[in-house]
Amino acid sequence: MGELYERATLCVMVSGGGSRRGTGSGGKPGRRPAPARSGKPAPARKPAPRKTKAAEVAASVPPPLGPIRLGAVPGATPGKWIDIWNSRAPHAPLVLVEVSAATQHRALVEGEVDAAIVRLPITDADDLHVIPLYEELPVAVFAADSHLAAAEELDLADLEGEVVVVPADDVLRARVPGAIAPRFAAPADTAEAVAIVASGVGVILIPLSLARANRRKDVDHRPVRDAPHSPVGLAWLRDRTTPEIEAFVGIVRGRTAHSSRS
Repeated sequence: MGELYERATLCVMVSGGGSRRGTGSGGKPGRRPAPARSGKPAPARKPAPRKTKAAEVAASVPPPLGPIRLGAVPGATPGKWIDIWNSRAPHAPLVLVEVSAATQHRALVEGEVDAAIVRLPITDADDLHVIPLYEELPVAVFAADSHLAAAEELDLADLEGEVVVVPADDVLRARVPGAIAPRFAAPADTAEAVAIVASGVGVILIPLSLARANRRKDVDHRPVRDAPHSPVGLAWLRDRTTPEIEAFVGIVRGRTAHSSRS
């Protein structure tokens, strides 16, 4: 029995059934086996899509503009701005609408025009954006054979004793000390007033652009140094600022086609 017991114990020790785990030959610690692999490669991560040059350019191009109705008071000369608009937005027609100084605010409020070149100051301007543009020189218009044509420039004092004709669409509101009030009703507009002074009756004070717009062979004009100037501006409703208006404002302010709005 003792011999059989010794043989059995020896067999167990030879087969690695000892009490210590993880040992190799000679009782030294062995390496743990690596985990089994499935044999399928890990899925590759897709790179983030990159914008092409064409996509970047397309994103930087502003949306196409639509038509715009631009009001302009008599004498205003927005021609250069309209030419630039037509060259930059050939598919967005700009329609020029004449408005009077008396109706310029109403035309904006009632939507007759989207923006307008107006005479300043404009009444009830709290609901408007207004950009001053320039000031027009005042001139006195009179008959071509008037003694006033002898001077290169005039002062208001030179008009003392003259009949000063004031049309219903007067924009200067100039006061001439010592002037004579006409004995007839105020003419309906500047064109009618110019026709009256052409007959040799009195003078009229108007902005230079209106004198040029109503040019006649039988009248002449001279600048009046101390008469009030006529400011001109661009106006539109605050709550109707459209991309078209922003584009036109940029043209008026001298921005190029590639400049920023800042």
